[in-house]
Amino acid sequence: MAAARLVADAIQASPQLTLCLAAGKTPTGMYRELVRLKQHEALDCSAVTFFCLDEYVGLRADHPESFSAYLWREFLGEIQINPRNFHLPDLNYEETIRQAGGIDLLICGIGPNGHLAFNEPGASPDSRTRIVNLAESTFEGLRESFRNEEPPRQAVTVGLATIMDSRRILLLAAGRTKAGIMARALHGPVSPEVPASILQLHPDLVVLADQAAIP
Repeated sequence: MAAARLVADAIQASPQLTLCLAAGKTPTGMYRELVRLKQHEALDCSAVTFFCLDEYVGLRADHPESFSAYLWREFLGEIQINPRNFHLPDLNYEETIRQAGGIDLLICGIGPNGHLAFNEPGASPDSRTRIVNLAESTFEGLRESFRNEEPPRQAVTVGLATIMDSRRILLLAAGRTKAGIMARALHGPVSPEVPASILQLHPDLVVLADQAAIP
């Protein structure tokens, strides 16, 4: 898988890589392939520093729908990293990232409304890590996952400026429902109404999408 190979090559080239991870359905295949590379090709992640892109407010870290639980279940637990090498977003996150030397590679997806991490439409390009209210469309989209309880209405997310400070960005997209917003994000005007459109301004953006998601 191209995404996993890109990440693995980055780790092999720089064993002390700082890597920011996204949760969700789209990167799951990439994480599983990275686990395979760790097991069968001795990919060494022991010196990598991992950051989580965003997280819901009000969920326990072990809640099955939390992004922390997802990352440990699908990836981090399988490659057996030291928990001290994994950081969840909080209000001191910018300083934590700075002390780690900045983010070398940031992996993200794109929301149906163009949100990037949980930077919803209207987010400032100067935004940093903060607590945000989820857009109503994002909130409604969570109901399928949170079937037996009310979904969270807030999240803590890295900001658009934090994302753009990353040395390299890997944008992943899958499925025909993403084709329209991918077209607006990558080929439309750069606008706060489509937060992901800011990626057009990044000097080292890699986009990997399946055939259905290609605009």
